[in-house]
Amino acid sequence: MAAAIAAASAPEYANEVKLFGKWSYEDVKVDDVTLTDFIAVRTKDQVYLPHTAGRYQVKKFRKAVCPIVERLVNGLMFHGRNTGKKQMAVRIIQQAFEIINLQLDENPIQVLIKAVENSGPREDSTRVGAGGVVRRQAVDVAPFRRVNQALYLITNGAREASFRTIKTIAECLADEIMNASKGSSNSYAIKKKDEVERVAKVNR
Repeated sequence: MAAAIAAASAPEYANEVKLFGKWSYEDVKVDDVTLTDFIAVRTKDQVYLPHTAGRYQVKKFRKAVCPIVERLVNGLMFHGRNTGKKQMAVRIIQQAFEIINLQLDENPIQVLIKAVENSGPREDSTRVGAGGVVRRQAVDVAPFRRVNQALYLITNGAREASFRTIKTIAECLADEIMNASKGSSNSYAIKKKDEVERVAKVNR
């Protein structure tokens, strides 16, 4: 009897890590094989809050192990007046994820990963100069840069969409992520990616 009471009163621990205590990492997967090393959602990269205070800029490629949601948070803190306001950025992401879940009824982490996979340009053009003649040459884009570019384009698109409108940044970010995950051309990131790839194709 005493054993049963002890078992019943034993504290239950939350073993599963959930983002914001709500979104599970369980079924989250990266479909694009090339990006698996650069989209950090593995067991050791799972966090309750995308605010680890890690020093990811110290070494080249260190930011690859920064949780993907935290990288999105960091991408929002731009343009002087927003510098360093990480808690504000975390709150924006939290609200955006709620909106995504309400509209799509899917795990917002998975929707974000799909958006990142779709938004990074696979081909770009670089300047090749020889003897004063500068021309563009098409080059393949490294997987890490694809992730970096995707996050930059998504946050930039949301920032521009919310500027001087009644829509909040959280709503704009949610729209941008959802459109990018579907590959819709309403997304700023997808439009930019297509433009970059089109220019690269011309310069092959």
